Amino acid sequence: MDARALSSKISVAPQITADDVAKAKAAGFRAIICNRPDGEGADQPAFAEIAAAAKKAGLETRYLPIVSGKVSDDDATDFGKALIELPGPVLAYCRTGTRSATLWSLAMAGDKPLPDILQAAKGAGYDMAGVVRRIANGGKTPTDTGDAQFDVVIVGGGAAGISVASSLKSRKSDLNIAILDPADIHYYQPGWTMVGAGVFDAATTARTMGSIIPQGVHWIKSAVAAFEPENDAVILDGCRVVKYKRLIICPGLKLNWAGVEGLTETLGKNGVTSNYRYDLAPYTWKLVQNLKSGRALFSQPPMPIKCAGAPQKALYLSCDHWRRHGRQGAIKTDFYNAGAVLFGVPDYVPALMKYIERYQVGLNFGHNLTAVDGPRRIATFTRSLADGSREVVQREFDFLHAVPPQRAPDFIKSSPLADAAGWVDVDPGSLQHRRYANVFGLGDAGNTPNAKTAAAARKQAPVVAHNLLAALRNQALDGRYDGYGSCPLTVERGKIVLAEFLYGGKLQPSFPNWLLDGRKPSRAAWLLKERILPPLYWQGMLKGREWMATPELVG
Repeated sequence: MDARALSSKISVAPQITADDVAKAKAAGFRAIICNRPDGEGADQPAFAEIAAAAKKAGLETRYLPIVSGKVSDDDATDFGKALIELPGPVLAYCRTGTRSATLWSLAMAGDKPLPDILQAAKGAGYDMAGVVRRIANGGKTPTDTGDAQFDVVIVGGGAAGISVASSLKSRKSDLNIAILDPADIHYYQPGWTMVGAGVFDAATTARTMGSIIPQGVHWIKSAVAAFEPENDAVILDGCRVVKYKRLIICPGLKLNWAGVEGLTETLGKNGVTSNYRYDLAPYTWKLVQNLKSGRALFSQPPMPIKCAGAPQKALYLSCDHWRRHGRQGAIKTDFYNAGAVLFGVPDYVPALMKYIERYQVGLNFGHNLTAVDGPRRIATFTRSLADGSREVVQREFDFLHAVPPQRAPDFIKSSPLADAAGWVDVDPGSLQHRRYANVFGLGDAGNTPNAKTAAAARKQAPVVAHNLLAALRNQALDGRYDGYGSCPLTVERGKIVLAEFLYGGKLQPSFPNWLLDGRKPSRAAWLLKERILPPLYWQGMLKGREWMATPELVG
């Protein structure tokens, strides 16, 4: 018996036998639903045989036969009623389990978010792409076919989405483009490190979405529910459908705050903060100013994460403030990193280690933050040991800068566009999707092995714009992204180690060493971060001005 769980209340399976009923009983099932009509296969046991074995085992049964490929709306309704009426957990079966999984998916529409339904089915080995529009429509067959259509549809209005829209418009002004994003506000997220150190005001990092959408680009203020790449369609919440000739996926990643037990309940109080959220960065600065003594903890989750240097930036700037105000000896500081190294590009580690030593920071590698008890001020870490085992480590704190685990958005993970890990599956050079030629991806949701930073998106956007237009002209895709990423590591107020690198950690400085050696802390790099990068972002990158970002072309 191959029972595959869709939820704690139901599992589905391919055809079972009378002997499997006892196994189902032993596994804890209390009812069985048959979704396969009798006589469909020569070697198929009749439902009466299954029902007799179930009665003997004390299990309830229900016969809801469905002809393959013909799941009706009423069938889904009946299945949902059966799940309510029968004692759980329930085992449903058909020839392969697909009909049972389809019935459950349609029955759950309206009760569960679409991405959750798709992900549960996908996790059990069933692809619901064929009924995704029905699920989005509350489990009913859609009758409204009034779809909008565009030359290019861009999913996500963050740094990557706005930039690529502007780059496309600057190349071909008559292109019919739509951006799909439900957000009201667009944030300059690289500025939140500076907010947490009292350098920037939070309000300067936020602008209304409507004010930055490029002129001539349609803004559809709605969340994406699912994709139908075979039909060149994006399904929005409410089952509205947007068609495209070319699709660009750049929704960013998901900050999984709930992935750390107790964290969401204590954020913004009890000394727990994070520069990864707009409303919390000012609280970071308040805590840093007010802490006179005690224990300060800084965490970094497993990779990949948005801006891998950001957890350290908070650490260095906080320690610098405490040192300048004579509190370093009174405040014990520890950095708990789930990874095995301080920074992924070795050339920058020596400079960073000097600051670790200067600030007397305790380094703890292989420690992943898994729980926070805010009222008791205790952080729990899971430590990975050399032999592969793990141990639980608890530490008291007076200050905790927590960084949540991060992953691809649910509607990406559950889609046909995702790789096995849930990220958008694109070629690392052309940024074209590996399976769907008219789909491109950039930004944090992609599976390219580069640092997830705004600097990476700034370089990727022109490549996608160039290659997409080449594809429209049936030309070769000769634009190449080289993996460029940049991380201005704010090691102290007024100085930065400017890390710039390509795929594989190869250094790629933007300036000659005599002007700015990124491997050493410098005032020039700080001025770049504080004075130049914000206007470069708002007035350059988001406006399609590709300063120092012209795509590399290959023959």
